[in-house]
Amino acid sequence: MAMVRPYRAADLPALYDICVRTADNGADGSHLYENPKIVGEIFAAPYAALLPDHAFVAEDDHGVAGYILGAPDTRAFEARCEAEWWPRLRERYADTADVPSRQRTREQWDAYYIHHPPPNPQACIDAAPAHLHIDLLPRLQGQGVGKRLMDAFLARVGGRAHLGCQAPNTRAQRFYEIYGFRRLEGVGPKSVVWMAIG
Repeated sequence: MAMVRPYRAADLPALYDICVRTADNGADGSHLYENPKIVGEIFAAPYAALLPDHAFVAEDDHGVAGYILGAPDTRAFEARCEAEWWPRLRERYADTADVPSRQRTREQWDAYYIHHPPPNPQACIDAAPAHLHIDLLPRLQGQGVGKRLMDAFLARVGGRAHLGCQAPNTRAQRFYEIYGFRRLEGVGPKSVVWMAIG
C-alpha cells in the first residue's frame, strides 16, 4: 500500500521523472523529449519550489510514484511564476515563437509555453480559484491512491479546485468525474477539457 505524505525537497527528481513519464496523455512521454526535464519545469517544479506546502506525494516500497501539486489562488500563482520562476527558465530555453505552430515538436511547444504561459481561463477561476495537477505512474493506478492524493490537496484548499486535462486522456477524465468534478463546457480550446469541483 502506497503512503500519501507531504512533499519533501528530496522528492524533486521524482516529480520531474513522473511528469515526463505521464506526459503523453497519461502515458510515458519520454520519447517526445530530448530534454526530459522541460515538461516538469512547467507542470511540476514551480509548485514544489513556490508552494511546497500544497504538494503531496504517493510513495511505495520502490519510491515516489505519484504526486498532486497546485495553488490555492491561481491568479496569484501565475503572477508569482512571472516574477520568480519563468525569468530563470527563459535564460535557459530559447523562445520558439519563430517556429510555425504546426511544425513545433512537443519540446518546442513547452519552450514556447515558458516564454508565453497562458493564463487559466477566467471561467475556471470563477468556478474555483484553486487549481491542481495530479499524476501517478501505472504501478499506483487503480488502487485508490489518486483519491487519497485528491483528498489531501482539496482539504488543504477548502474543497474547491479546477484542472485542465488533455482531451484524449479519457481515463483521467473518468477518474475526475467519478471523484466529483464537473465539466466546464465551452471553456478554452477543444484540445483541453476543463473541470471543477466544489
